[in-house]
Amino acid sequence: MNMDDLDQFDRSILKILASDGRISITELARRIGLSKSPTQARLRRLEEAGVIRGYRAILDPIQLGVNHVAFVEVKLTSTREGDLAAFNEAVTRVPEIEQVHLIAGNFDYLLKVRTSDMSRYRRVLAEVISILPCVASTSTYVAMEAVKEAGLADVT
Repeated sequence: MNMDDLDQFDRSILKILASDGRISITELARRIGLSKSPTQARLRRLEEAGVIRGYRAILDPIQLGVNHVAFVEVKLTSTREGDLAAFNEAVTRVPEIEQVHLIAGNFDYLLKVRTSDMSRYRRVLAEVISILPCVASTSTYVAMEAVKEAGLADVT
């Protein structure tokens, strides 16, 4: 399923759920202008197709004491498929790494790392990230402020 497969009702459902994942099916149906049964059927179809991957609470990192964000460029010693797979598998087990992206550019991966402070980040970098499979070098960029942090909200 892709954007061309979604009609205006589907797009409305996605837009509403992106901002309020706890909305009742009755209220969702009212807001998109359909009855409850077709709204449920559309929602189930979007879930089964993988367009909606799940529902979760959005946590406040400042309230949780993990407001230090660093972006890390990682260069690997090898980009053979087996080495990429080994790195991918290992990086998913590091709780401080919030996002991992394979990049086409001067480095191989971009990581978003969230910790409590610089001291904790330095330990994670030295004791965890630097010893992941095939890591040749890293470069760190510390975020000073999050201007926008949000998931996909506009599907129009």
